[in-house]
Amino acid sequence: MSESFQNKVLKIKNVFTSLSSEERYRSLIEMGRKLSPYPTEWKTQDRIVRGCQSTLYLHAALENGTMTFTATADALISAGLAALLISVYSGETPETILKCPPDFLHELGIISSLSPNRSSGLAHIHLRMKQEAMRTLIHT
Repeated sequence: MSESFQNKVLKIKNVFTSLSSEERYRSLIEMGRKLSPYPTEWKTQDRIVRGCQSTLYLHAALENGTMTFTATADALISAGLAALLISVYSGETPETILKCPPDFLHELGIISSLSPNRSSGLAHIHLRMKQEAMRTLIHT
């Protein structure tokens, strides 16, 4: 596990540890609002994350040996969940993305506070990030 990954997880834990379920939702929604702009030309069928309750687009790129993710969704909570994962996995190597599951989500109670559909969508976002990381390893 990379030091930068551990530091990002620690930062997320510091933010979310003391929050109630309602405060977690508000924080996630705010994170979704703060996502970087998503170019219209990236809104293509191949970038839609299947399994999400809303339409969520995820773009991945390999830059200088690390992955960068950008996302947008038509629901703020979905955008927030994507933003949460992006805040931890963007800037990490493909190997780190493949080897480091988002266990911190269980530790913080985020998974248990989500509906089954939202929880499934979150798992699909992470799965898609891993698929993109694997794709970059195969093609480099």
